[in-house]
Amino acid sequence: MIADRIRQARLAAGLTLGALGEKVGVSHTAIQKYEKGLLTPSSSQLLKLARACGIRTEYFFRTHTVDLLQPEFRKLATFGKTAQDALKIKVIELVEKRVELLGAFPKSPLLEFAPPPGLPERIHALDEIEAFADLVRNTWQLGMNPIADLTDTLEGLGLLVIVVDEENPGFSGLTAKARTEDGRLYPVVAVSSRWPGDRQRFTLAHELGHLLLDGRLADDIDEEKACDRFAGAFLAPGVAVTQLLGQQRHALEWQELYVLKHEFGLSMGGWLHRAKQCGVITESAHLTMVKRFSAKGWRKTEPGDPLPKEHPRLFDQLVYRALAEQYISESKAAELLGIPMMRFHKERQLETSDAVAHQ
Repeated sequence: MIADRIRQARLAAGLTLGALGEKVGVSHTAIQKYEKGLLTPSSSQLLKLARACGIRTEYFFRTHTVDLLQPEFRKLATFGKTAQDALKIKVIELVEKRVELLGAFPKSPLLEFAPPPGLPERIHALDEIEAFADLVRNTWQLGMNPIADLTDTLEGLGLLVIVVDEENPGFSGLTAKARTEDGRLYPVVAVSSRWPGDRQRFTLAHELGHLLLDGRLADDIDEEKACDRFAGAFLAPGVAVTQLLGQQRHALEWQELYVLKHEFGLSMGGWLHRAKQCGVITESAHLTMVKRFSAKGWRKTEPGDPLPKEHPRLFDQLVYRALAEQYISESKAAELLGIPMMRFHKERQLETSDAVAHQ
């Protein structure tokens, strides 16, 4: 087990055998033997290995393992197989913590994720996704107002939402199923921590689209375009678009889009696209505004304050819930949160004003 963990930690950190050996102070051959189980590192070497890979030593001894099944990446071509394998290991490490925590409860505190009942079995055109997204919102009792905390909403529905540290800009999102040793399956949605909140939210909604639209699209419909359409309609329903922008407009003001971005958590570019999709502006008006939008450099970085980034809070809350019910010890709680005991004691007693953000 330790041998596999050392290899996984090295790959996740993007280190070669030689690079890790140099950081630890041993040869690349020694690292290779560690990973094959032919040589057992001492406690001091394990500590150096953990520091070199940017993890805690507890990772090497974790017994709860999961397999990541059917991983589907939303990525650029530059995000190759090596980067994908490293990211999968990062996601698995974070999922394992969640699985271990859930296993401490006598009964799982998570709902079992399931698509809303009554969804159409077949979608023949992209425009039909508007009604599909509305039906999903209504069935889940989300109404047509902005979804203030998308991560909290998805976690409440039974999804494991992972915000993973990934500096490679080629990665946007991932959907997969995590299978535990006892055969349980958890749907997983992962996004990069590097992106602003509006891009994270759109990616989360896009990944949700993949889960809900799977097997429902006609053969001539592009799945990525369908999930983009779902993401836009899910974050900014058509009825809200026409109510706030009007039924028909000749043009839109940038300030309008900026305000709506911060109200609904959908980018200015996303709102401009939604205005065209909902018939508020014509194709030609949309094209004109997109050209102006691009000329200002806003397609790369939109103006004003960025939207706050998404943060999965359910995991932190469940750690403290398990601790209060004495399902786990203080040391286990600190380990799951990935923080030292001294800091854990301070945060448990609310003795620090620092924002708590764990993975």
